[in-house]
This record gives sequence, C-alpha cells and structure tokens, in this order.
Amino acid sequence: MTTGTTLLLVAHGSRDPRHAATVTDLAALVRAQRPAQSVEVGYLDHCAPRIPQVLSRLRGPVVALPLLLNHAFHARSDIPAVLAENHPDLTIRQGAVLGPSPLLLDALDQRLAEAGVHPSPRTGVVLAAAGSSDPAANAVTREVAAHWQRLRGWGAVEVAHASAAPPRVADAVAALRARGLADIAVAPYLLAPGLLPDRIAAEASAAGVDTVAAPLGATPELAQLLLRRHDQALRADTRRTVLAA
Repeated sequence: MTTGTTLLLVAHGSRDPRHAATVTDLAALVRAQRPAQSVEVGYLDHCAPRIPQVLSRLRGPVVALPLLLNHAFHARSDIPAVLAENHPDLTIRQGAVLGPSPLLLDALDQRLAEAGVHPSPRTGVVLAAAGSSDPAANAVTREVAAHWQRLRGWGAVEVAHASAAPPRVADAVAALRARGLADIAVAPYLLAPGLLPDRIAAEASAAGVDTVAAPLGATPELAQLLLRRHDQALRADTRRTVLAA
C-alpha cells in the first residue's frame, strides 16, 4: 500500500537508552511490514531527533502517531502544541493513540507467555500502567483490564499505576490475594524499558511477586497497530482537525 504520507512516530523520550532502542526497532518493524511507507521518529524530550527537527526536513503530508497507550496529557496537550508550530510546507494530521486495541492484548499475552504464564482461572494478573492525573484515562485502563480478564479467562486482572495516581503494584497484589489467587504475575502496560518498568519490577519484588513480564516492546503486533492507526487517520472524516500552517 502506497499512501504518499510520512508516518511520524512521536515518542516521549527517556534518559534510558533502552527506550530509544525500542522505538528504533519498532520503526524498523513498521518499514518491514510496509516497505513503501516513509517512516520517521521524533521525540518530545530527552532523545534526538526532536519533533521540530524532523518536521523541518519533511515535505508533503504527515500522519503523526503518538507512541502512547492512552489519550491523556501528552496526546491532548504536548504533542498537538509541537505539531502546531510553524511548518509552512506541511499538512500534519495527528492520529489516535495506540490503545485500547486487541493487538495490545495479543502483545501482553505474548510477553506473559515468554515469562511462562498462560491464561488460567487460577492466575491473577496485575496490569501495571504508567498512570495519569486524568481519571478518564485511568478508567480506560480499568476497562482494558476487565475486558482482558473476560476474554482470556484470567482469575482476575487488577490495575496498578507506576506514577501519578493509586493504586500501586502492592495494592493490586493484595487485592488479588484477597480473592484467593496465589499465582500472580505482573504485566507492564508500557511500550519500552525504562524508569517506570524498573519501578514496577521493584515494587512487584517487594510485594513477593517474582514473575514480571517484559514491556510490550518492538513487536509485530505494535507495528501492525501503528499502520492501522495511520490508515484510520487517512480515512477519518475531513471534519476532524488537520493541523496545517
């Protein structure tokens, strides 16, 4: 499929080099799935190249996709602001965030399977997300957890947040044990390694949980999802906001 657009992956950035390495690998997977598609990466903070640097050398229409799992502050504020800066040669459309999506649940399943955990009514899972100061965003994560539990048949799925708002991992683990579930695993609902996944792993260990899956990472499911969000942005009703100089 040839669209004539540049797909710009918009990442937050991190001081942890594993974050940028994961984003680079994910961009490579997107290119592999659709070789004719132009794919670029830009960062809000910490890493290079920053978004304005990337936009300054692009020509033609751009679909900017936030590498975010939830529609919270960065998707509503930071990213639109930087995309709206003066880029006279560009028409820029901001696509939807990645979540929620069945493909993210598939990726979560795969990460847990790699850790030796498979769906069972005897197993409880902590879905450990970044967390947000926006209650609506946290409510979406709880809906994802409830849907995942019903769909896969877990004994229970409890949400924990690594920052911004309770509950923490220990709270979620306690809730699962109160349900009588002794087999517990933690699944980070995060894209890449870094500070928050490390915090989640440390909190899981302190709560007596040894099984912690890897973050979602650069996977074929996420690459497929990015291409799906790109195509959805192009098909969107023209009444939606298109950011242009």
